[in-house]
Formats: sequence, structure tokens, C-alpha cells
Amino acid sequence: MRTAFDFSPLYRSSIGFDRVFDLLENASRATTIDNWPPYDIARTSEDDYRITMAVAGFSHDELSMTQEQNILVVSGQKSGEDTGEYLHRGIAGRTFQRRFQLADHVKVTGAGLENGLLTIDLKREFPEEMKPRRIEIGSNAAMPKVAQRKIEAEKQAA
Repeated sequence: MRTAFDFSPLYRSSIGFDRVFDLLENASRATTIDNWPPYDIARTSEDDYRITMAVAGFSHDELSMTQEQNILVVSGQKSGEDTGEYLHRGIAGRTFQRRFQLADHVKVTGAGLENGLLTIDLKREFPEEMKPRRIEIGSNAAMPKVAQRKIEAEKQAA
């Protein structure tokens, strides 16, 4: 059973959150869930995150990672087909593409592959103009006076 949420009441009282509402609507439309390769997302500090993906069997050359605006795309493709005769094949070596939606100002700071685990370090860096700043409060004497207007009603002739 699918439940559709109506975000229109939130549009009346919020400005600039269109992208958040789009993300919520897109998340509710997700029909298939691909759970391979498995991954963890950890918060290592207030503004630092780490994604760890289990990519056993893939080498550095077979993995690629790109960041396009607010989307991180990790993909893997095996270079050659193994023609060996398997009685059981439990290690998946199929091509994959995993997308992660990143918040504004989140950047990839590093990545490494060790023991079949791909680790991706991310950091949220706010620009200086977006950080809170203190505003001094001056006296009213320095402020220009606002002229008050009087609105007169029109006189109607009888």
C-alpha cells in the first residue's frame, strides 16, 4: 500500500525548502531497493562522515567515484569475465552503481580501498558567509526617521 503525502501546507510557511520536499517525494516513489553492495554510513564528528562499502573482488582500476553537485556516484565494473568452472558462486562480481544524495556543502575529502572495503570520507564545510555572525545593535539616534503617512478617505459628493 502506497501512501502519498501532501506537502502543500508546508509550502505556505516555508521558503527555500523546495529541494527538501522534492527529496521526500522522490524517496516515497522508490519502487526497487537494491541492497548490493552493502554499505555503512557513520558520523565520525559533527561535520565529518564516512561511507564504508563492501566491494570484495574489485580492484582500484575497476572502481570509479564521481561527485556531481549533490550526488555522489560510486560504480564498479569487473574488467574481465572469469571463465572458471564454479560449483558455487557466492561472491558477487556484478556491475553496480550506487548513488548517495549529499546535503549542500558536503564534499568528498578522501577515499581508500583496503581489504575489500572502500571507505569514503566526507566533510560538511559551510562557507564563511553562511556561518552565524554577531550584529551590533546601535542607538535609534543614528537611524533615519520614517515619515508617517496619513491616508484620507475620499469625500463623496451628494
